[in-house]
Amino acid sequence: MNLSIFFEPLNEDVYATLNKPRTLGAYISRFVSKSPDWRSADIAILGVNESRGRNEDTPATANAPARAVRQRLYNLNKGTGRCRVVDLGNLRPGITLEDTYLRLKEIVEVLISHNTIPVIIGGSHDLEYGQYLGYEHLERVVNMVTVDSSVDMTEEIAATPNKKQLRQILMHEPNYLFSLGQIGYQSYLVEPEVMATMEKLHFEAYRVGEVHRGVQEMEPVVRLADLLTFDISAIRHQDAPGYEPANPFGLTGEEACQLCWYAGLNDNLTSLGIYEYDPAQDDRDLTAMTIATMIWYFIEGFYHRKNELDFTSKQFTRYAVAFNSDPDRMIFYKSRSGEKWWLEVEPLSSEKSSRIVPCSYEDYLQAIEGEVPNRWVLTQARIG
Repeated sequence: MNLSIFFEPLNEDVYATLNKPRTLGAYISRFVSKSPDWRSADIAILGVNESRGRNEDTPATANAPARAVRQRLYNLNKGTGRCRVVDLGNLRPGITLEDTYLRLKEIVEVLISHNTIPVIIGGSHDLEYGQYLGYEHLERVVNMVTVDSSVDMTEEIAATPNKKQLRQILMHEPNYLFSLGQIGYQSYLVEPEVMATMEKLHFEAYRVGEVHRGVQEMEPVVRLADLLTFDISAIRHQDAPGYEPANPFGLTGEEACQLCWYAGLNDNLTSLGIYEYDPAQDDRDLTAMTIATMIWYFIEGFYHRKNELDFTSKQFTRYAVAFNSDPDRMIFYKSRSGEKWWLEVEPLSSEKSSRIVPCSYEDYLQAIEGEVPNRWVLTQARIG
């Protein structure tokens, strides 16, 4: 498939000097006059200059968020891993916002079908709907994680699309969303009805304070994801001023990079979207630098993947914890090459198969003490 017809090439005058030896700019093959060979790439960067989901009066091509990010990213030194990364340019927006969703869907679908991970630089957060639609062809359930200061699931009719796209995802048919993890939300920005819906659907949600207390506890949450989306407004204004309205509270830039490192390490994750960056609000391109560093950590994490997916292999140690109640036991797996843990959740119905989900060492310790980890309870409820 010729993907170049969907993209606007980059202006070489802008990026010609960003190819110093040992920097990412010298390694990333980009679309200038000829589309790069994305089929042989591990990761494909694409910009989506679409902000009508934030403000319907904004022209679809306004504010070009990816340009400033690229200028910062290309200047960063290459990491220790390989770098089979391409830059496809900027996706041509559709006549309508819905057309843009469908174009993004098609691009994501094609890329993940060829084992190339799209890294999307948006654009309003409702674009995650198009990112999610790109998984429909897989005909299996998927796990999604979103990092955001709010939960974009409002029922307000007058709300902008970037405040209700999660509801659009939940209402989509066919429904292939198995789990949704929300990281970094701030209670005073979320309607109580929305949190009640999250709880009713047995989805995981973690306040920003929980991330501050131990970002490493978010690693199993991210490790479950097939796709991850990141709203820049989740980061405090001091580290990323390029969004509105300004918020002095949120994740630190370091925590955002740590989450992207976890995403890169995740063997299951096949797409990353970073949204809501508005260059017009950015102070000295500070947000662009934060996003560029997040992408750098994602790329570096990707090239440290260990392909830990076969739980019958000698890569894992199996632990069985006995209980005096239902369930009568729990099975845990620990990687022998690191500190990653998994939990096997057996369904209550014999008609359904068990699922092995990422967990933490704290979940194992909790089980040893005779307590059922909340992660087991939520997964069991979703299996139904």
